[in-house]
Amino acid sequence: MRGRGMHPTAPLPEPPTVATPDRRHQGKPVGRRPVVDREADREGKHQPMYRRQEAEVQAANAEITISEGITVKELAEKLGLKANVVIQRMLTRKKMFVTINQTLDTKLAEEIAEGFGALTNKLSFEEETMQEVDLSQVEADMIKRPPVVTVMGHVDHGKTSLLDAIRLAHVADREAGGITQHIGAYQTVHNGQKIVFIDTPGHEAFTRMRARGAKVTDIVILVVAADDGVMPQTREAIDHAKAAGVPLIVAINKIDKPDAQIDRIKQQLSDLNLLAEDWGGDTVMVPVSAKSRQNLELLLEMILLVAEMQNLKANPGRPALCTVLEAQLDRGRGPVATVLVRNGTLRVGDFFICGTVFGKVRALFDDHGEPVKEAEPSTPVEVLGLEDMPEVGDTLQVVTDTAKAKQIVGYRETRDREQLMAKSRITLESLHQQLREGETRELNLIIKADVGGSAEVLTETLQKLSTDKVKIRVIHAGVGAIRENDVQLASASEGIIIGFNVRPERSATALAEQEKVDVRLHTIIYDLTQEIRKAMAGLLEPVIREVYLGRAEVRDTFRITKVGTVAGCHVQDGIIKRGADMRLLRDNVVIHTGKVEGLRRFKDDASEVKQGFECGINIANYNDVKPGDVIEAFTSEKIAAEL
Repeated sequence: MRGRGMHPTAPLPEPPTVATPDRRHQGKPVGRRPVVDREADREGKHQPMYRRQEAEVQAANAEITISEGITVKELAEKLGLKANVVIQRMLTRKKMFVTINQTLDTKLAEEIAEGFGALTNKLSFEEETMQEVDLSQVEADMIKRPPVVTVMGHVDHGKTSLLDAIRLAHVADREAGGITQHIGAYQTVHNGQKIVFIDTPGHEAFTRMRARGAKVTDIVILVVAADDGVMPQTREAIDHAKAAGVPLIVAINKIDKPDAQIDRIKQQLSDLNLLAEDWGGDTVMVPVSAKSRQNLELLLEMILLVAEMQNLKANPGRPALCTVLEAQLDRGRGPVATVLVRNGTLRVGDFFICGTVFGKVRALFDDHGEPVKEAEPSTPVEVLGLEDMPEVGDTLQVVTDTAKAKQIVGYRETRDREQLMAKSRITLESLHQQLREGETRELNLIIKADVGGSAEVLTETLQKLSTDKVKIRVIHAGVGAIRENDVQLASASEGIIIGFNVRPERSATALAEQEKVDVRLHTIIYDLTQEIRKAMAGLLEPVIREVYLGRAEVRDTFRITKVGTVAGCHVQDGIIKRGADMRLLRDNVVIHTGKVEGLRRFKDDASEVKQGFECGINIANYNDVKPGDVIEAFTSEKIAAEL
């Protein structure tokens, strides 16, 4: 039968060839297998088809900027690719299942971008936000701002007193021991122009805090006592100022003292490449007296003159960018941060991100404790509204995209938690090191301070006290009162709690007594370091010293059932105590060392028997006692070892 429309003589079409399925290929695609060079395959020249297709995909943008906490979607948009391409690449190359909104580690995002042929620049969230603002602002938006001045110098050279004389305040009277223990920021007005001062501690323990003060400053005032001269902390302050690249003004203080030598100070400073203007140099040096308020006006004039030459400007219309100078936990107000507004205007109601802390500005207080609605550039203020304690030195950045800010905070918290867990994990190398250093002892400390700067500095200072014999380990440093969880941590780690300018809560005190946790409270760092040294000495194996008690001569022996041999003795010297250590001497040769287990006078038990009396002595687990032997009693006392 022929199909409709076919010619009668046309040949019938050949039936289609159908491949007969082989049982070996059931459930598999049927077709010719590619010929593969096994040697080339081992060298990696032959790759699966999906790998070859994947390698051909290139990013549309040759160079991108990767910000902190970038998501898969954002990375794909910056690369100019579809999100599913990035997800597939992470699955095939990294064996990672990710979603489109998942946050990526900066290093991982960089590797993925490079895989698509894109060069990367890494920025933090704050840097990216600041960069966006800088691109959008113009020179016309910039206005003149007050200079930020940091006061530095050696301890007891009169830094805080000089600042007080300018502010007509008495900060030093309120400091423990007359030493500034944490950073304070204040502002004053001279000839209608504001000047912001940052006072930094002068004690060598606070080197890091001085360095942090220099990073946010425009001008450094180096205070040198005219009756003392250049000291180690003076040199450190000069180094910090040079590292920060800021101009330096020398205030030669205490010129009203009879032994003041101004020229000698200038000579010492010239040896450090600071040549006074009147000696032909370019360093401004002003002789002042904080006590008699001499030349203070001249010092302020010089500050404004140097600031004028720097042409300091800021944009008050942009979102605020601040630096955390100090942080403390207030019982009534919660976490409180002292910040310096570097650029922009900080207002009540602003949302901000600060390290791993997200918050909303609930209230602002100026350096006099008065509430304010906003803070312009170069203004120090206290900020309320933080959800947690920020780190000193963190950048506080006002944000408009709160969802993105919360995402960044969550990413940073996760990252910090993973880093902390990684530090706590022990490796075979560290275990071997610990076993090798078996003689080393550790002193665990929990530090609670009034402000974050003090906690940070105490951590570094106390850890420097470590020796070859004792290592100090700060397992926790925080701000605020000593609480129950601090005591529990100290109990679990067999540590000591150090309270610096804080007190324990009543419940924490009770728990510390119950758990036998040592809580030490201090207000001055010198006393604290002395006490820690004593505690370190207590960790070392004490020196054992033997104390002689007395001796008794064995006159006769008696065998008593269930007791053993009892020696009838006469106490010749000193005293014999029950439970004391003893030696059994025979012909002045020690034949046994043990303990006095039983001691009797006639039929009664006795705790001790003095010289001239007779007694019965039972030696623990020893019966070979003979008449004529001498029992010598002694005790061992421990003496603290020296570091």
